[in-house]
Order: sequence, then C-alpha cells, then structure tokens
Amino acid sequence: MRLVTTPRVTFLRELADLVQLRTARGRVVVAVDGPLRSGKTAFADDLGAVLEERGATVFRARMEGFHRSREAQAAFGPDTAERYVDYGFDESALRRVLVEPFRLAGSTGFVTRVRDVGRDAWVEPKWLTGPEDAVLLLDGRFLLRDRLRPLWDFTIAIAGDPVDPADAIAYARCDPRRVADVVVDLTDQARPRAV
Repeated sequence: MRLVTTPRVTFLRELADLVQLRTARGRVVVAVDGPLRSGKTAFADDLGAVLEERGATVFRARMEGFHRSREAQAAFGPDTAERYVDYGFDESALRRVLVEPFRLAGSTGFVTRVRDVGRDAWVEPKWLTGPEDAVLLLDGRFLLRDRLRPLWDFTIAIAGDPVDPADAIAYARCDPRRVADVVVDLTDQARPRAV
C-alpha cells in the first residue's frame, strides 16, 4: 500500500533507500536508539511502514520487551540508574530468542518479546518465522552500546540530549550519536532531518 507523501514520509523513504543500499539481501537487523521519550518507537514504526511499502517483510521488536524482572534486577544491587543501565535488560534473551534465530532464516523461529514490563511478567512466546529476505527493526535505549552494536547491520540514533539519569550514564560511556550510521533530529516530528 502506498503511503501518503508527507515531509516525514519523504525523509523516511530516503532513509529506507540508504538502509537498502548499505545492507545486503537476506536477514537484516536495523537498530534505532535514542534517549527516553525521544520518539524512537514511532519513528521505527513509520520506517517499518515505508519498508513494507517497498515490499519488504518487516518484523518489529522493542528493547522494552526484553526487560529483566524487577526481582532479577534486584539481585544486582540497589535500584539505581547505573544498575538499570547495566542490568535492566536481558541481553542474553535478546540474542538467544530474537537476534540469533532471526539471522538463521529458514524454519528457525524467533520471539520479539519475552516480558510485559507493565505487569512485570513473562509473556507466552509467540514464535515467528519469515522469508529469507526480511528486516528486523528494533528500537530502544542502550542498543548502540559497545557490547550490542556488532549485532546490528544498520544503526540509527535519535538526536537529543539525555535527561534521564540512566541515559546520562549510558551516553557518558558510549554516545549513540557518535557511533550510529545515521543521526536523526526529531525536534519537528513532522519534518525529521539527518544531522
């Protein structure tokens, strides 16, 4: 289905051109990082719609779906911003049930989330499969940290200064705006621009 052409959709089409130019056929993983409440989820949703407009098979996931339980986080010490940055997410599950099986293609199933953050509960896994050529579009905080960055084929950082204490810690260690393939300014949501 053809999307209505707006300045935002025009920008997203140009970005989709770059993603498709820089990534090979097969299974491609695109990560969208940014500070808390920066608009990264809506942006990733819209980019997914543009890629689907072009006939790509797109799977969406959010880092929020890979939170550790509050109990599991508590095992790492007091509730601090630093603990959240280091242990708030279950990166092992992210790799084991999403990224690695997604990359295998074929009949291997993958899961796009393991936890419901609001209920602090496991979700029943919904195993997905797809064609050999597909895009996994993942958004969330801390995705471009050093230990996760090698997992992604293309990276996008949403511009904006960290305000949340956890973001400030993460940005001090590795600012996603300095390592991303593209940095997007969403100050005007209707007219994003690369910076």
